[in-house]
Amino acid sequence: MKKIVNIWMALLATTILLLAGCTDSFHEINTDPDALSEAPFSNMLGDMIRETGTTMGGEIEGYGTWAGYVTKIQYLDYMNSIIPTNNTYGNRWRLCYVNNSQGNDILTRTEGDVENFKNIRSAVRIWQQFMWQYLLDGWRDIPYSEALQGGENGVLTPKYDKQEDVYPAVMANLKEIADGMAAGFGSDRLGDGDFIYAGDMKKWQKFCNSLRLRMAMRISGVSPALAKSTIEEICGNPEKYPYIDSHESATYLWWQGSAPYFEPWFDNRRTRDDHGLSDIFIDHLKAMDDPRLPSLAHPAESDGEYRGFPNGPATQPQLTTISRIGAIYRDDPTGFTPFFKACESYFIIAEAAMLGWSVGMTAQEAYEKGVMLSMTENGVSDADAKTYLAGKGKWNNTKERIWEELWIGLFKDNFEAWCLYRRTGTPTTNYPAIESVWKGTHNDQPFRLPYPNNEYLYNPKNVEAVANANVKDHCWGQQMWWDIRTGVK
Repeated sequence: MKKIVNIWMALLATTILLLAGCTDSFHEINTDPDALSEAPFSNMLGDMIRETGTTMGGEIEGYGTWAGYVTKIQYLDYMNSIIPTNNTYGNRWRLCYVNNSQGNDILTRTEGDVENFKNIRSAVRIWQQFMWQYLLDGWRDIPYSEALQGGENGVLTPKYDKQEDVYPAVMANLKEIADGMAAGFGSDRLGDGDFIYAGDMKKWQKFCNSLRLRMAMRISGVSPALAKSTIEEICGNPEKYPYIDSHESATYLWWQGSAPYFEPWFDNRRTRDDHGLSDIFIDHLKAMDDPRLPSLAHPAESDGEYRGFPNGPATQPQLTTISRIGAIYRDDPTGFTPFFKACESYFIIAEAAMLGWSVGMTAQEAYEKGVMLSMTENGVSDADAKTYLAGKGKWNNTKERIWEELWIGLFKDNFEAWCLYRRTGTPTTNYPAIESVWKGTHNDQPFRLPYPNNEYLYNPKNVEAVANANVKDHCWGQQMWWDIRTGVK
């Protein structure tokens, strides 16, 4: 027995000596000499883009339902018997701040040599403003001026800034970027991580100015002077401030098409069949004899008819009687996630012309350009598109016609379509879930997204200060600053 004890004592002493000898070089031993100490900028940009496509591009219901496009045909629980939880959209909130944080890291690491990193800095800053626009239009008031300062200034509980204060700031950032790009591009390459434009800085420049158009028109009802000056500056000098004017410069993420990088709607379709097209959408397309219908929708399996399903009834339909989402939008593993479509630029310009602003073309010219771009995107021939423009889609000198066509054109960019609805009330036939748990309390689709649970856990004082005003009944409360509709609740 004594011998065994001695052996254990010897082993223990040896172990102690070995541990003591290792502690001085612990860091060296646990450092991989082949690992990068910092991520390459191109990889970081690619991660920002891909995560945005995965997190936001996978949205079918939610925004798609609130915009009047799709509805659930199985498990009828969306704004019906079950409402979105605070964390249903928490991952989107998180993504916007993570992307901005990654962008700040790139900007910090390159601030000592700005000229040699001009292009990556421009692309990253544009994507950051895109994230801020998403946060603002999703949640309204957000942490901005004190956000992302935990490491630098120790601000762990940032205050919430008002939407009407942050909007002009983001637009000013975009203008600063646009002016910088107008002065000339850099010599650095974005690398393989530019999954959007493959390093074409002219197209990044167009995306920047198109975001300016989008944000300007969004606030046209509440800040017309800023909206007018922004849109007139861009349209008055398209050589200096080019915008997205063709499918080739549209901001699309095209997917690789193999696991795990399937196009998100296709990936959902592989194992799920929960979504049909809404009666709101199908009924409008049929009433207009719209030639995009076969592209936007599959006919019902039962009889070959195009048929939508109501939003949120108590019972599900015979599944074979309802149209599903069209092939180019959901059946292609290498399909696309749109962030800015070419037709959107022209519909914005058409509306600006209707407001009497100087945009270099008439409202009718811009409207017809927008319609034609949407038609070609959906595989409609020029002849059929012109027939539509001469028939039920004919220009009638109203903003309502512009908004209807923008609504159709935005399909799959569901978040933007929801923004359009909240600003204009288009489509006018939109309605909340028939058997909504909020029936009798609310007569409209949600106004906003609920703040994530983590905000209540880690920033309670600041989030509750705005939540009390903005989150009454979960997804309603205060309307967006730019949403000046009346009679909605």
